[in-house]
Amino acid sequence: MSSENHSTASFSDLGISQPLLQSLDEAGYESPTPIQVRMIPHMLEGRDVVGQAQTGTGKTAAFALPLLMHLRPGKVITPQILVLAPTRELAIQVAESFQQYGQHLPNFRALPIFGGQDYTIQLNALKRGAQVIVGTPGRVMDHIRRGSLNLATIHSLVLDEADEMLKMGFIDDVEWILEQTPADRQIALFSATMPQSIRRIAQKYLSSPIEITIETKTVTAQTINQRYLLVNGFGKKLEALSRLLESESFNAMLVFVRTKLQTVELAESLTDLGYSCAPLSGDIQQSNRLRTIEQLKNGKIDILVATDVAARGLDVERISHVINFDIPFDNEAYIHRIGRTGRAGRSGEAILFVHPREQRMLGAIERLTRQKITPMALPSTKQVNAKRIERFKEKITTALSAGPDIFLKLVSDYQMEHEVDPLSMAAALARLAQGSTPLLLPETVDKTVRFEKSVPVRPERKFTRDREVKGKPARTVATLPTDEAMDRYRIEIGHNHGVKPGNIVGAIANEADLSSANIGRISIFDDYSTVDLPYGMPTEIFKILQKVRINDRTLRLSRLEDSGHTEPGKDRPEAKIARPVERTERVRRRVQPGKTASSGFRG
Repeated sequence: MSSENHSTASFSDLGISQPLLQSLDEAGYESPTPIQVRMIPHMLEGRDVVGQAQTGTGKTAAFALPLLMHLRPGKVITPQILVLAPTRELAIQVAESFQQYGQHLPNFRALPIFGGQDYTIQLNALKRGAQVIVGTPGRVMDHIRRGSLNLATIHSLVLDEADEMLKMGFIDDVEWILEQTPADRQIALFSATMPQSIRRIAQKYLSSPIEITIETKTVTAQTINQRYLLVNGFGKKLEALSRLLESESFNAMLVFVRTKLQTVELAESLTDLGYSCAPLSGDIQQSNRLRTIEQLKNGKIDILVATDVAARGLDVERISHVINFDIPFDNEAYIHRIGRTGRAGRSGEAILFVHPREQRMLGAIERLTRQKITPMALPSTKQVNAKRIERFKEKITTALSAGPDIFLKLVSDYQMEHEVDPLSMAAALARLAQGSTPLLLPETVDKTVRFEKSVPVRPERKFTRDREVKGKPARTVATLPTDEAMDRYRIEIGHNHGVKPGNIVGAIANEADLSSANIGRISIFDDYSTVDLPYGMPTEIFKILQKVRINDRTLRLSRLEDSGHTEPGKDRPEAKIARPVERTERVRRRVQPGKTASSGFRG
């Protein structure tokens, strides 16, 4: 089908029923995507289909809408549609989409089942009944074997992201599940790529399938500046967001979170900080949602904290920034989210908060959008204070432009009565206007970084060039400033085990929940390595890091400065701070005969 047909088609033209059309309208769907236009008619006819399309092309609706129209009514709710997904995140997302599309169908339920969730929860939900089951292959197999999931009533089966299931080693499980389903079921197989093993499954289990391929180009607007910030934990994210709000110049902002509860929690936190903010989620009545969006349009609200319910169909010119407070489980949702800014040729900013463990998801988004997302640093105290001073001066300028009023006479009378210096009096009035809240953040921050600090302080570092050692080329190494208190730790992995500085940084940063900026000098020897970490490491973090593995070897972390490598906090001298020394002294002290050391830094 041509793109011209796609541009003029509507969901009603495709034969979608009224209850589903109502759900699509409420969710803000405007027109079907190419894969929906080409896929839905064949699936409505009951044909098997193979779709080759990237995430973000609208494939979930392409199979969910026609399958929902095939649901058989009945007093007893039994499974009729089974969707297999490679990850629990995708299973949850697809189940939520089904539930959203089918919200106006009588007694409709969609249930995600996946590993890692308590069996009791899933068993109780399966007993209550659901027409749509969305699950990961392993957990679906478990329920089939237990007898808690009966596939006898299944009339439709979807294999979503089949190539990912292949990569994760699920293909044998998928084939086993396929063999348990009724012979006359309808199958839809979706895959971004089509390796030979996926084609073999299609040939073996699908009946004369219709093959549809959708070519994906860059799917995000070039006018959107995309950046990401590495941050973890609600508290750290909130502090990062508050700094962004102070340092970024924005008109209106959308902040996306994953859950309905978070919209309320975050909106309340931002309101307490003095911002005009409101939550938006599926729990809010349609009339109130429309009122909230209208307030965003007319400037009564500047920040909207929303779930993905606001990611479609929301077109507000004021939105200059989209903040992904939580990275979306489904990459398609990311595209819809940031598409709320940079519309109609306007420029926009999109900032994504990424937990260190979510960097694989970041890579998947970049592959989908075919655009690089630029890393950014958390705005510094100096930058925040500069913005505060700028806004303060703007307030003065605005007040002066209002012209003379009663306050001019009052101030003039006061000056004459008390013979006060005008500048001193202006400063006193400014203090009155500011109230008890300090205008500036404190510039004198303790440079000693402890593990418990919510926002790590990046110390300035001096870089020096090594001299050539034994014919090896010179390397750039970092020397920590002398006022930076660090502890030096030994880990039982070195050159002989193929370790690199990046491996050590990544393992420690992820497991200790510590910014890589606060991991100091790393020296790699033949059989072991040393790494400088901020002092004050909690015992629980120490125990975790001892068990961390790199290249299938346990780190067995121990502190060099303590006799016998004791745990932090046990029999440690109170004021013992290891100050950096020149590298020549380090080499003389640390390198044993017959061993060479290489040093690197990643911050």
